[in-house]
Amino acid sequence: MNTPLDLDGIVAAPSSIDPVFLRTPVRRSPALDAALGCRLIAKDETGNPIGSFKGRGTEWFAATALHPGEAIVSASAGNFGQGLARAATRRGHACTVFAAATANPAKLDAMRALGADVRLAGADFDAAKAAARHYAQEQGLRFVEDGAEPAIAQGAGTIATELLADAAPEVVLVPLGNGALLEGIGSVLRARSPSAEIVAVVAAGAPSMKLSLEAERAIETARADTIADGIAVRVPIASRLPQLRRCCDRIVAVDEAQLMSAMRLLHRHLHLVVEPAGAAGVAAILAEPARYAGRLAATVLCGRNIHPSLREKLLAD
Repeated sequence: MNTPLDLDGIVAAPSSIDPVFLRTPVRRSPALDAALGCRLIAKDETGNPIGSFKGRGTEWFAATALHPGEAIVSASAGNFGQGLARAATRRGHACTVFAAATANPAKLDAMRALGADVRLAGADFDAAKAAARHYAQEQGLRFVEDGAEPAIAQGAGTIATELLADAAPEVVLVPLGNGALLEGIGSVLRARSPSAEIVAVVAAGAPSMKLSLEAERAIETARADTIADGIAVRVPIASRLPQLRRCCDRIVAVDEAQLMSAMRLLHRHLHLVVEPAGAAGVAAILAEPARYAGRLAATVLCGRNIHPSLREKLLAD
C-alpha cells in the first residue's frame, strides 16, 4: 500500500466535491509578514460548512469509493467525522463515528448534527479508532480510516492545485496528523513544483509521526498530549509512512506556547479563529524564524473548530 498517490484522482476530484469546499481564499497580511519575518500565503480552509479542509477528501471518497447504501464506521477527533458524516449521509450512507471520551464537545455536537451516530470510546483518538475497527469487524461494516484511503488524500491534494494556481511558494508548511493532508499536498508539489521545500509539522506533545518518519518504521507513543487535537496521533498508519516520507523534506515539532502564539497572530492580523492544528504551520515559522526569513512561505489553515475553553482564552487575549 505504499504506492504513490494517483494524481489523476486529484485532477478529477473537484467534479465530485461540493463547491462549498473548493477555491478557498488565500489570506495575506503585511503586518503578519512583518511579525513572522517572511511573506506568508495562508490557504484558508475555515469558511465552509464544517469549518475544515476535511470535506474535500470525504466528498471525493463518498462519491467514488462506496457502494450504494453501504454503511460505514470510522473514528475521528471531530473534523474528519464531520466531513464524513456530511458527505456520506447526503448520499444515503449510514455513518457511525467513534470518538474519545475526552473529545472536543463542540466537534461531537457538530458530527451529530450532520447525521453521524457518535459513540464515545477510550481516552484518546487512537483508542477510539481501535474501538471503531473492532465494531466494524464485529458488525461486518466498512471501516474507513482517515490517512489510509487514497481518495481522501486525493481530495486534500486539491488544496495544492489551487495554491499553485495563485502562487509559487518556496516552502510549504503542512500540519501532519494521520497524513492525508501531507500526502495529497506533497504529491502535487513533488510533481508540479519540485523545488518547493515541504515541511511537515507535528505537535511536540504528540511526536509519533515525526519519530516514525525519521526512523522509517512505525513508532507508537504512550501518550499524545497537546491542545492540537487534530494532529494528536499516537499510533501511525504504518502502510503510508514510506509515501509520506517522500512527500516532505523535514518534519518539525512545535510546542504548546508556539501553537498559542500562532493562533493569536492569525486572530490579530487575519481576524480568524483557527484551531491549534490549523495554526501549526505558523507555529513552525515562530519556532525557527531564521529558516524562513525573507522567503515566500505557504501554509494551510486547516480548521476552525476550536475547543470552547480554548476559544475563550484566545478571544480574551
